[in-house]
Amino acid sequence: MSEPQGSARERIQLSRHLKVTILLAARNGAEFILQQLESYRAQTYSNWELIVSDDGSTDGTLGLIEEFAKSVSQRVVILHGPRQGFWQNFVSLVRCPDVSGDLFGYSDQDDVWFADKLADAVAWFERIPENKPALFCTRTQLVTRQGAPIGFSRQFGRTPGFANALVQSIGGGNTMIFNRAARLALQKTPTEAQMVAHDWWTYQIIAGVGGIIHYHPGPSLAYRQHGENVFGKNVGLQARLTRALGLASGQMTAWNDINLKLLSRVRSELLPENVAILDLFAHARTAWLPARLWLLWRSGVYRQTAVENFALYLAAIFGRI
Repeated sequence: MSEPQGSARERIQLSRHLKVTILLAARNGAEFILQQLESYRAQTYSNWELIVSDDGSTDGTLGLIEEFAKSVSQRVVILHGPRQGFWQNFVSLVRCPDVSGDLFGYSDQDDVWFADKLADAVAWFERIPENKPALFCTRTQLVTRQGAPIGFSRQFGRTPGFANALVQSIGGGNTMIFNRAARLALQKTPTEAQMVAHDWWTYQIIAGVGGIIHYHPGPSLAYRQHGENVFGKNVGLQARLTRALGLASGQMTAWNDINLKLLSRVRSELLPENVAILDLFAHARTAWLPARLWLLWRSGVYRQTAVENFALYLAAIFGRI
């Protein structure tokens, strides 16, 4: 699908009826959260509301959010998080019956959104039927703890889809925005299901049910790199080595165990062709060589670069998928 055309002002006029609900997972974020909150205020698209799930903050996080709520016309709601970890906090927002809207966007507490982040996403969603699950995600600009730019996250060129989502997460959760139909699909995941990360789950489920996935190559926010990040940047030699070591050490095997168990719980919701991919990949993981490589090839699963695909098949040879 082609990129949305027209100025931000034109897009805003066309899109004003769509409400974006920002899903902010917070915990002891007082150091940076005010900058994030102010970036919501600065959005050129103003039809948003903020739902915060606070996971037991003991610093000044809640006070900063409460003061911000008094200063904006948009609705701001603070909920008590499940206190079970970062992805559980985000998933609790997706499931929460008190959350409503047309579009939903995950937000970390320490980023800074660019002013057109919501406007660009809404302009794309205007072209998507409301009953079609859809996901919009982007690159990020990487910044230091102090906010100085240090580069960009990886740019992915291959078409997103379920065969990719099975073995790779390409969209940072902090960039993701999805529609109501996608949220309904996500809510069909059993509440006790475990997952590796909320963004990978989001990509897998929406792709699995036949949703439209759009990866926009431009950055939509400044992604702060510091020691408290759950996941850091995904670029550079160190990141490539980390991914290779993950395949070699069996980390990817453990992640695939979790993902496949989750997907098996929702297989009735997946498109038949995606069930076939899922089953072939699952069989490849337990088959003997050379059937393992043949089944992996038949499944059609792929990562985004030739080097990564080589590493995937090398890991398969050693039974590390």
